[in-house]
Amino acid sequence: MATRIQIAAQGLPGASLVPRSFFEQDAKSVARSILGKLIVRMLDGEQLVGRITEVEAYLGLDDPAAHAFAGRTPRNAVLFGPPGFAYVYFIYGIHYCLNFSCEPEGQAGCVLVRALEPVAGVSTMARLRGVRASSNAKLLTGGPGKLCQALAITRATVNGLDVTAPESPLRVADDGFVPQRIETTARIGISKAQDRPLRFLARW
Repeated sequence: MATRIQIAAQGLPGASLVPRSFFEQDAKSVARSILGKLIVRMLDGEQLVGRITEVEAYLGLDDPAAHAFAGRTPRNAVLFGPPGFAYVYFIYGIHYCLNFSCEPEGQAGCVLVRALEPVAGVSTMARLRGVRASSNAKLLTGGPGKLCQALAITRATVNGLDVTAPESPLRVADDGFVPQRIETTARIGISKAQDRPLRFLARW
């Protein structure tokens, strides 16, 4: 039976935690299916919630653009472990990026979360971003670095968290929302395997 959680946001009913079996799929399938799901970040007793609107799939050992392409290292070990765990890395010496491990254990696929639609905790997100309070998704969570800052996600605090566990401070939940359509494009901001259509955007 799915674990139910209450989302502290007006108009949102209780949602179900996304189970580990969801993340056992291949990265491309997870990327498409995770659009519209909710990221729930518990921070100092407050729920910060965002709906996933943009992701990219990375295919592990078969993908030159993936962190796992060169094999397992201390840095990317989370990717080779069980599915449904957060993998966070620091990029350009500027910001963090949030990924979820997927595929069966030992296969290192993952999904990079590129953008969210703010749902709850907007004022705290704005404070963490250092901007004026606004529900403007592009300003608050419209990029992988922005959303990590808005949700207080760093490698030290979030890397390796089980996002399928009810007690986890970072979870993925499903409230039944389904995007009206999904757009597919090539991935952006990478120098290898640029032509692969593995970027997915939710539209509604």
